[in-house]
Amino acid sequence: MQKIWMLSLALFALPLSWWGYRPVPVAPPAEIICHGPGFDRGGHEAMVALAAQPAFAALHPTPLAGNFKPGAAAEEITYKTPDGQTAKAWEWKAKKKSKIYLLVIHEWWGLNDQIKQEAQKLYADLGEKVNVLALDLYDGKVATTREDASKYIQALNKDRGDAIVKGALEHAGKKAKILTIGWCMGGGWSLQASLLAGAQGQGCVIYYGRPEKDINKLKALNAEVLGIFGSQDKGIPVAAAEELDKSLKSLGKKMTYKVFDADHGFANPSNPRFNKEATEEAYKMTLAFFKDKI
Repeated sequence: MQKIWMLSLALFALPLSWWGYRPVPVAPPAEIICHGPGFDRGGHEAMVALAAQPAFAALHPTPLAGNFKPGAAAEEITYKTPDGQTAKAWEWKAKKKSKIYLLVIHEWWGLNDQIKQEAQKLYADLGEKVNVLALDLYDGKVATTREDASKYIQALNKDRGDAIVKGALEHAGKKAKILTIGWCMGGGWSLQASLLAGAQGQGCVIYYGRPEKDINKLKALNAEVLGIFGSQDKGIPVAAAEELDKSLKSLGKKMTYKVFDADHGFANPSNPRFNKEATEEAYKMTLAFFKDKI
């Protein structure tokens, strides 16, 4: 009996490989590539390159369902675009006639309920003194999965995006003062919209978006810039904010930015990674920034 017991102990002491066990190697987390075609130009081209990577898509949990209830001032409108087409947007008209327009640009999900709610909140918190226009760069398409979001952003032609923004600027009028804000993909487009606005641009807020890198294009920027970024964001690194700040300062442009201890998309309440404390502070900064312009 003792011999059997000793033999059992010896067998248990054998390495697992003796029994035919081979551990399955665990692949390290996929890295997000932030160099190569598209990244040297920044802006939309860089976001398209990012969106094609599964590791970047993984930064975007499936959004929680929204429940947008349009207020009395909200209206869905259609306007002409310079490419011979039309575009749609949600508009909130200022209570009293105002030349100030705030262009609100959606994340890679599209113009969903969360962005409409954000636009309506900005309208209310700015004292209904500003005309707010929530643009739809996807021409009606709204993603509910990261796969669709990745597909839609890659299908967005830069010329079409420019045409939608230019149409919105024409809708606002040549005498309008333009403010812009956007998140993620929309953060990059917030800067593009302010560039397209030229001398009309007054203020641009970028929430964790890929900035334009072409110094010659940045020369056209008239708007002051506020940047909101996350230190844990693997898709839009802090270096992107630092580089934009350096470029704009070299051109004599104004930019301030803050890096929060938060992940990508932290200011989106429909994001399971939502950071309430950081969002509230960033929103206070955003309101103060815009109020200084109106």
